[in-house]
Amino acid sequence: MTPRPSLGLRARLLFAFALLCVVTAAAVAGGIYVQARNDILQRAQDAAVQAMRSRLEALFPLQSATPGQAELDEIARTMTDGNSFAVAVYHEEHSRPGPPADGSPGPPAGLWKPGGNAPILDPWAIPKGLRRVVAGGDIAWQRVVWQGEPYLIIGAPLLIVERDRTRMSGIEVYTARSLLAEQRSIDGLAALAWLTGGAALAFAVVLALLAARGVLRPVRELGRAARLLGEGELRTRIAVRGSDELADVARTFNNTAAELERHVKQLREMEADARRFVADVSHELRTPLAALAAVADVLDEEAAGLPEPAGKAARLVSQETLNLTGLVNDLIEISRFDSGVAALTLNEVDVAELVRATLRARGWSEAVHTELPPAVTARLDPRRVDVILANLVGNALRHGEPPVSVRLSAEPHWIALEVRDHGPGLDEAVLPHVFDRFYKANAARARSEGSGLGLAIARENARLHQGDLTVTNAPDGGATFTLRLPRRAHDPDGGPE
Repeated sequence: MTPRPSLGLRARLLFAFALLCVVTAAAVAGGIYVQARNDILQRAQDAAVQAMRSRLEALFPLQSATPGQAELDEIARTMTDGNSFAVAVYHEEHSRPGPPADGSPGPPAGLWKPGGNAPILDPWAIPKGLRRVVAGGDIAWQRVVWQGEPYLIIGAPLLIVERDRTRMSGIEVYTARSLLAEQRSIDGLAALAWLTGGAALAFAVVLALLAARGVLRPVRELGRAARLLGEGELRTRIAVRGSDELADVARTFNNTAAELERHVKQLREMEADARRFVADVSHELRTPLAALAAVADVLDEEAAGLPEPAGKAARLVSQETLNLTGLVNDLIEISRFDSGVAALTLNEVDVAELVRATLRARGWSEAVHTELPPAVTARLDPRRVDVILANLVGNALRHGEPPVSVRLSAEPHWIALEVRDHGPGLDEAVLPHVFDRFYKANAARARSEGSGLGLAIARENARLHQGDLTVTNAPDGGATFTLRLPRRAHDPDGGPE
């Protein structure tokens, strides 16, 4: 399952600041907009209703006679001013006691058309719900949109005042006041709200970038210092600024780096002491071992003529002396790699002939199958390559099964030597440790079977050539060791060529 890409810290800070600022600005601007809109409309509505009440009072007293079109037009004209226009509607049923027969107002019966270019209010545009409330005897108003323009329509019934009571006259007056000016003010508020939100967003982005920069600078420094520390620069430290959480992190990093440097220094000193001790002991053992080797040679010659217990002991002493001599020589060689004094003696060699010489010198020519193309030359250290091949082929013959093969392949800049046996191969748990020092795949193997340093020395020799030595299990059985070397090796330490 592919993990979803995550936003970086800068992007998250930017998004969080922007979101918070936009939400806050939207809430504040929205609240102000709604409150201002309501206030504007309420003031316009209150003014229009109050103006209509004043004009209605001017119409009293009304006569009870049935009004004609002229009377309705006069009422509409009286209710009209420069900001609104009106219609007067007469319903005969409303002048009688009780509600209309069908429970709803009838069609409008009067219309006054003001002069000039003022819009004409169509009585049919008056909402039925508003007319129903007015027909019930109440003054009412409602905001509508007529011909794309907002209006406030106010309706009121006209009453007839008699001696001891008032009754419905059947005349309803409706005025329409344009809210276009108020709508423009509201639109201006909306535009201002959007502008405020945009400015808030821009401010949030700038603030987020500044905050992210302030937060990310020490984080980047910490990341850079951690990378340097991981690369071995143990003296890396971070400048501590301020006393906030990031400063605490910087101090913790510096303390950790200091402790790590101290421990690594101690470990390196201990490792250097151990290597020096091994090298010194190995060199000190060479002289007595040389004497023991001479004695062992004499014992080998005399062992056949000695009684069996003494002859067996003589052969054992001789063999163990040879093993100890080999171990000391291996330790001295390892110490040279550790101290960095190992050097290459490079020569232009025929690689196939070098392989044959190695096998011939140890009597393995008949036991090993070779695939050696001719005319493959390389600039190598013959002695060190001989050590590598001797170790690989010797291990294959001792621990693998025949046939054992050595195959040479060449590329323009590299050569590869594969040593393979056809035994059971190596256990998967063993493969990562094959080249470890003193490692033996079978811990129960006799001491005489090797020191456990041969493959470690072989890999060090390969790497000294700027090459490598690897091991795998072949698909059809057996272990395959592959030695890759550059065809033009050079001594990195400037040793003799």
